[in-house]
Amino acid sequence: MRLRTQVLLLQLAVIAVSLAVGFGLVISGADDRVRDEYAQRALAIAQSVAADSQVQTEVALHQGDDLDAAELAGGPLQAEATAVQRRTGALFVVIGNALGRRLAHPEPAELAKVVSTDPSNALAGNEEVTTDRGTLGESVRAKVPVLDGARVVGFVSVGVSTERLASETRRDTLTTILIALAALGVGAVGSALLARRWRRLTLGLEPDELTELVREQGAVLHSMADGVLAVDSTGIVRVANDTALRLLDIADPVGRTVDDLDLTPRIRSVLDRPVAEPIAATVGDRVVLVSSHTVEADGRDLGMVMSVIDRTDVERLTREVDSIRAMSTALRAHRHENANRMHVLAGLLRHGHSDEAIAYLDELTGSGPSNFRLEGLDNVGEPHLQAFLDAKAAHARERGVTLRLGDQTWVQGALRDPVVVTTVLGNLVDNAIDASAPESPEAGHDQPSVEVELLTDGDDMFLTVTDSGPGIAFADPGRVFDEGVTTKVDPGVPGGRGMGLSLSRQIARRIGGDIWVADARGPAGAVLVARLPSVLQAETPTPAGGDAP
Repeated sequence: MRLRTQVLLLQLAVIAVSLAVGFGLVISGADDRVRDEYAQRALAIAQSVAADSQVQTEVALHQGDDLDAAELAGGPLQAEATAVQRRTGALFVVIGNALGRRLAHPEPAELAKVVSTDPSNALAGNEEVTTDRGTLGESVRAKVPVLDGARVVGFVSVGVSTERLASETRRDTLTTILIALAALGVGAVGSALLARRWRRLTLGLEPDELTELVREQGAVLHSMADGVLAVDSTGIVRVANDTALRLLDIADPVGRTVDDLDLTPRIRSVLDRPVAEPIAATVGDRVVLVSSHTVEADGRDLGMVMSVIDRTDVERLTREVDSIRAMSTALRAHRHENANRMHVLAGLLRHGHSDEAIAYLDELTGSGPSNFRLEGLDNVGEPHLQAFLDAKAAHARERGVTLRLGDQTWVQGALRDPVVVTTVLGNLVDNAIDASAPESPEAGHDQPSVEVELLTDGDDMFLTVTDSGPGIAFADPGRVFDEGVTTKVDPGVPGGRGMGLSLSRQIARRIGGDIWVADARGPAGAVLVARLPSVLQAETPTPAGGDAP
């Protein structure tokens, strides 16, 4: 049997038992309540008749045993009693004298006779209510004394038939039962609606199916390499696997609103609307790809599911490949240069121009105009930066851009973390080369250039990169550091471009530094400056006059 059917039957059983107990108590006391109500009504009628002054006078005048029934039948007491009986619907209204003789009775033949029930308590001046059987049958009756001043001169007896009382009780019982059935019907409808809502909430799944689903969901979600974060239609996080917690750098998100998770604006926007094509975003020094889609069932919006993929390793590999490509470009350039030089030497020697060949060799081994070594590179004593800048210079030449070092460049010592510095510097230089490189070489145009200046202050380093491009076109130059903001379109990059500067700024800020735009549209293009604190290790000084120990 399905759970919703069991719930429906259980609710109906509970409602039925509750109604049976409650209305059983009501019905069981209905007879007593009706009997008491009719007794009080009979007493009130008897009291009103006994308090009538005409009744008191007439009863006082008809004492003794010698009474004329015919006279009584036409007298005022009989008329009063009959009128009261008709108005109130009582079974009888009987008026008697001090000897118990009837002065008024519904049946004239009973007039002047002694009453069938004992009136002594009423004649003693007391009011009483009893259930008794008389000449008119069983009834609930009330007896009240009739006073003439302080003297009891008779009594008034008013009765209500027990058959009428039983009829009233049956009518009340039937009404109660109908109310109970109506309540049971309302409860049944409510239970059916509740069962229907239960079915919608559980998507028609049974408890064992729900248990198995939760077990499978936990096993699958926490074994996935991709992060999964699910929120309901109200923005409350309902599911988050371990990978999502690690990639998004959040803790205990389940049950909290999305706004409380402190997600970056770019990632937060993915949860506001479906994003089918993954976009790149940064979390700390990590690069992730995020996408989302809505979940619907039975036409209801159940919320949004976001997928998170780690692209940090891909970015790291991309940077390494870029470095390798830059080095290979530099080697290829040197190979071409050496081949050209050998051709020139061979030609000079073949034609007997030995003097010119010697002069050409002197030029090659010196600092002649054909030497393409980056000028000022000797001012960079750090080996990683020296090799990196030399490779970038070769890469720039391949793009038709001249890379030069600023006059103030001076770096000595060793880098504590070469990856951090080369990542930041590499992104700045690559963007400057992209901005400066001509789309097609044209005569008459100035030579595109990128100037890099590296300064140190203790163990801090300042990087300044100036390009000869058109500058930053945004009204707010700081937007170039936003995630996904780029002027280049490359559909081959997963998640899109526009992550280099954003990631570089996050890396710089993570170590206490920063990157900013010093000049968005200077005379020579854009100028970007980076401050990287505590990235250098000072060189160990060599004692004067001797080798280091």
